[in-house]
Amino acid sequence: LNGITRKTIIDLLQDEGIEVLERDINLDELQNVTECFLTGTAAEVTPVGKIADFEFKPGNLCKKIMVQYSDLVRS
Repeated sequence: LNGITRKTIIDLLQDEGIEVLERDINLDELQNVTECFLTGTAAEVTPVGKIADFEFKPGNLCKKIMVQYSDLVRS
């Protein structure tokens, strides 16, 4: 969904010099994913641990964006 939280996270990522692409992905593409998170008003930035047989751990990027978002909305 095109929400405020999502847009804010995209802006934070772009400020970090990270290119953000929005597109559908196939399940088999997840084998190359190292970090995965969801955004939402209540969830803010929530790491995803598993999708089907693919497991993820919050890495430096996810942790950094979680802190930046938290600092932004609580300042």
